[in-house]
Amino acid sequence: MNEFNLDAICADISVSTGSPFQMENHSSVAGGDINDAYRLEGQCGREFFLKLNRVGQLDMFTAEAEGLLALAQPKVIRVPTVICYGETNTHAYLVLENIQFSRGGASGEALLGEQLAHLHQFNSAGRGYGWHRDNTIGATPQLNDWTADWVAFLREQRFAYQLELAARNGLNKSARDKGQRLLDGLGLYFESYTPEASLLHGDLWSGNAGFDSDGQPVIYDPAVYYGDRETDMAMTELFGGFSADFYTAYEQVWPLDVGYTRRRDLYKLYHILNHFNLFGGGYASQSENIIDKLLIYLS
Repeated sequence: MNEFNLDAICADISVSTGSPFQMENHSSVAGGDINDAYRLEGQCGREFFLKLNRVGQLDMFTAEAEGLLALAQPKVIRVPTVICYGETNTHAYLVLENIQFSRGGASGEALLGEQLAHLHQFNSAGRGYGWHRDNTIGATPQLNDWTADWVAFLREQRFAYQLELAARNGLNKSARDKGQRLLDGLGLYFESYTPEASLLHGDLWSGNAGFDSDGQPVIYDPAVYYGDRETDMAMTELFGGFSADFYTAYEQVWPLDVGYTRRRDLYKLYHILNHFNLFGGGYASQSENIIDKLLIYLS
């Protein structure tokens, strides 16, 4: 671990917490595709969660830290506390509180749905859709320029950008042409629906949500912006892992629009395209299949 310059990171923890931190042990934490992660253990049972990436990736961690602070602001759902972030001569790093995770059960899942609905009720206060800065979705840049019109935001800063990356990464011409047809007709999905600019987690799959030792929901690894809350809900359905209790509780607080089922695949497509751009493989055919399905509505 000496190659990670832990002395500098521990010194930053000491300054940020106002209490000297001497690391006594460390262990690797599995589960991430983008960053390396470690649990740092110190004196008196103090523990921290460390994320590492290569030099030059500090901006990604800065955006993540700002996203966690934004999600914490409404005080409706727990997120890890940001301790510090910075860059050594070898790595960029982000240090968070270390949370001991447990099982939430049916009551925890229901509480997660309820709290997420309340989080989505926190809006951009008239600034439109976007955020004050760009961030990342996985390792892919995510554009967040403030935009007054949701369809324009979705077209230019989500799908057009992902399709441009996909073209560079080898997505076939047929899928690209179909994608352009989808963008041209995007407004038809929103003829009678104008979403509120809700505060979003932005990357809410089951691997980015859990429960602390008291069974309280925790969300983390965000890609925050203000947009249609349906995008978060569609992401929860993309890879599964959320129970019926979660969805029932969400709907009891803030029912989804009746057109959600028609737009759900549209919002899933953004993440499938991003997975193609990150990992390639079968995500290309999956992207084209979803586009084919979406185009039926436009025909």
